Amino acid sequence: MLQKQKSFLVKGRQATLYTGSIAGAPLVVLNTYTGNGESIICELAELGAPECSLLVVGNLNWNHDMTPWPCPSLSANDTPFTGGAEEYLRLLHSEILPRTLDHLAESPAWIGIAGYSLAGLFAIWTMHVCDTFGRAASMSGSLWFPDFLRFIEGNEPMRRPSRIYFSLGDKEAETKNTLLCTVRDNTTTAVSYYRALGLDVKWELNPGNHFKDCSLRTARGIKAILD
Repeated sequence: MLQKQKSFLVKGRQATLYTGSIAGAPLVVLNTYTGNGESIICELAELGAPECSLLVVGNLNWNHDMTPWPCPSLSANDTPFTGGAEEYLRLLHSEILPRTLDHLAESPAWIGIAGYSLAGLFAIWTMHVCDTFGRAASMSGSLWFPDFLRFIEGNEPMRRPSRIYFSLGDKEAETKNTLLCTVRDNTTTAVSYYRALGLDVKWELNPGNHFKDCSLRTARGIKAILD
């Protein structure tokens, strides 16, 4: 089971590093809405996931850090999306990842990125704007985000990932919201697009809505890019 090795703050973001027993194992970056990843660690152990190190980054400015450009709120009671992904990615590259690598005994075999909901959107977006991540997992990713399909189809990945994983709940598109209801069609379109590029893409449809079995779904996605 992965062991917690280090926790540190970088400009208000809480980074928690878990390492396995094999030096040089892959490193997966998981941006998360809440918590320090302990529930994910338990699920990974239950699933028998391969060895890795896991960097969990939380306490994010969620609607800012995880969105590539601005978008109005989904309802009157929600906060808008303010498009700070580029700013957060710079912080990840300049401070969070270097500090993480300093705590590893050896350089990882590869670095992957994973996320749920908006963090799943962010994970896919990063493939098109940097060459850091060799694999990506998007669980219930917010691919309903306006103009996102147009963006990925107009900007090939900067690095050809060796594997991409997508999952979605089978009830997630069952909503009257005109943006959210597009999530399943958009996700399957993205899957087809990456497969047409010749990439290794795994796609799973899970039972339930957006909030069902989040930790388990996240662990399944991480395991899928480690296998």
